Amino acid sequence: MRLYAESSAVLSWLLEEKRGGEVGAVLARARTVCTSDLTLVECDRTLIRAVAAGSIRERDAGERRAVLDRAVGRWVMIAMGADIVARARRRFPVEPVRALDALHLAAALAVSARMSDLAVASLDSRIRDNAAALGMQVLP
Repeated sequence: MRLYAESSAVLSWLLEEKRGGEVGAVLARARTVCTSDLTLVECDRTLIRAVAAGSIRERDAGERRAVLDRAVGRWVMIAMGADIVARARRRFPVEPVRALDALHLAAALAVSARMSDLAVASLDSRIRDNAAALGMQVLP
């Protein structure tokens, strides 16, 4: 299986949240994991925000960053190029779609044009609904 890992799923896994184990299993089963630059920004910003809010310690955030960096070293990174931005600016099957979600969906579409059998890992209902409407398998 080839997988586009969207931020909500990656963060759930990274922060060991309720469905993080399910996401981890999906990531482990995937032959290829793709994600976008946007996912890295969202993950890092979430960790920074959590430290600032006192939800986690800086040391724990650093450990989570190291886990993400190791994983990303094995993943295919998708840059937010002009083609992805152009697609994100158009309508999706299930509207409304927020800007960052549109960028994730556009990135997944760009990957699916090059890789057959792409699944999308997401815990966000807008991403899940649209990915399914666009013909992609949605996990977990």
